[in-house]
Amino acid sequence: MTDSDQTFSQYKENSLSLMGSVAMGTGVMIGAGIFALTGQVAEQAGGLFPLAFLAAAIVAGFSAYSYVKMAEHYPSAGGIAMFLMKAYGKGTVTAGMALLMYFSMVINESLVARTFGTYTLQLFDAADYQYLVPALGVGLLIVAFIINILGNRFIGSLSTVTAIVKIVGVVIFAAAGLWVSGLTFKGVGITEQTSAGGFLSATALALLAYKGFTTITNSGSEIVDPKKNIGRSIIISLLTCVVVYLLVGFAVAGNLSVEEIIKHRDYALAEAARPAFGSWGTYFTVGLAIIATISGLIASTFAVSRMLAMLSEMKLVPHSHFGMPGDIQKHTLVYTVVFAITLTVLFDLSRIASLGAIFYIIMDIAVHWGVLRYLREKLNTTRWIPITAIVLDLVILGAFLWLKATTDTLVIWVALAGILLIFVGERLFLRWHDTDDSNDDDHSDNGHSSH
Repeated sequence: MTDSDQTFSQYKENSLSLMGSVAMGTGVMIGAGIFALTGQVAEQAGGLFPLAFLAAAIVAGFSAYSYVKMAEHYPSAGGIAMFLMKAYGKGTVTAGMALLMYFSMVINESLVARTFGTYTLQLFDAADYQYLVPALGVGLLIVAFIINILGNRFIGSLSTVTAIVKIVGVVIFAAAGLWVSGLTFKGVGITEQTSAGGFLSATALALLAYKGFTTITNSGSEIVDPKKNIGRSIIISLLTCVVVYLLVGFAVAGNLSVEEIIKHRDYALAEAARPAFGSWGTYFTVGLAIIATISGLIASTFAVSRMLAMLSEMKLVPHSHFGMPGDIQKHTLVYTVVFAITLTVLFDLSRIASLGAIFYIIMDIAVHWGVLRYLREKLNTTRWIPITAIVLDLVILGAFLWLKATTDTLVIWVALAGILLIFVGERLFLRWHDTDDSNDDDHSDNGHSSH
């Protein structure tokens, strides 16, 4: 048995169907995208916020090309970690960028967890009890951990059911909201909050609403017929979500002004339901948000813990059992949930989303550059699509950082500190590990050993 075979041996091949992988991708995207980000995007894009979701879908579409081409050639439960390894070899770049992706996904979990708490409180008169938001989020993270212990097939079945419920429910919300609004869209248009830089920055934030498609690539060989179905799953998930996001965006804009959306940005959909449907509409929307966030968190935890397990097996990150029983996947589930709980307690929705966007876009650029610089001929990719993806990423990331530099510098300092800690820590770990056990880690087939 080869090293690669040993690495993948504990992952259950063919345990996720095409429908299950699509449900997992849309489950993560809809869980974070609509309910957590609508108000945050409107705060930056003003009345053009529905179009920011469309612009983000275009960026995600160009990005997906590199992931699909990589997944077709290298389907693995390591997903992005394996993609980076194939491009850059076993080195600091691979380990650092993979950890950026890992932490962006953990950040996404804390974002969804706080969204669950925020929407749940709308069922009660709990304005003076905001400490319950992180408390409820922490509780949900613990539940997600327990469910993930039950295994892939249960998660796939649960994701399929909840994805259908969410999509049907959100479409009902959107259709009813559009009908009640009379298609007036009072919240759509150029407003005083709208600027070119603000729109591009909002697009970077809205991109988080689509990054859930990477959970599909992280499941890799666990998907039935991965070379065919990974690409299909990503395309179907992205198309489904962009339609749903546009419908919801216009429904919200038809019932609330931009100022109202921004005021209630953490629970904009629940607030949009009040003028249209009264208290029953609020109950329906909050119930939908609870289902969406629960299923999204479960699906995300499933994928991100697999990714960290693969990084550990590649010996790209340090790993300790801390006396815990079970295999490495169980341990990475614990680490993932602990990190997410910490972020849920420490940061609010806006800052959590901002950190996630910065980490994800930087990693995304590294993936496209790896495909363009090292794997283009092997993957038979066209040059202009990865180049376009890189340019789009750089433009929206630059606009986002500029906006944060003038409004919330703490986010930039935390992001810089996190990136520095990750890359310096990885550099030291890999140097120590190579010195300590160089014979075991000398893989001659890694190609580009350090870039």
